[in-house]
Amino acid sequence: QVQLVESGGGLVQAGGSLRLSCAAPGRTFSSYTMGWFRQAPGKEREFVAAISWSGGRQYYSDSVKGRFTISRDNAKNTVYLQTNSLKPEDTAVYYCAASARTVISGRPYEFDYWGQGTQVTVSS
Repeated sequence: QVQLVESGGGLVQAGGSLRLSCAAPGRTFSSYTMGWFRQAPGKEREFVAAISWSGGRQYYSDSVKGRFTISRDNAKNTVYLQTNSLKPEDTAVYYCAASARTVISGRPYEFDYWGQGTQVTVSS
């Protein structure tokens, strides 16, 4: 079992930045592909970014590419999502997720464990 705890969400003006963190206590953290998803009211959960167990590969959705950066620190059992140039359409609950797969395509079913989510609200 992998417990995931997100933090760092909040209210920010358009153009601003937030750094989301996801802590995953446990010795097996470094063996998981980690991802971030988001879900806005009335919409389906959407893939945002993912990072391989070593950190050597990152994946991004087209909607955030160039603005968001995913990274991880396996020594701290933490994955980060740096969000820059935020837009009102980025407003959503952001979820951290862990996958035992080494190859993912960004679909929610590929991820085995989920956090409770952190709210990001971008005002115009």
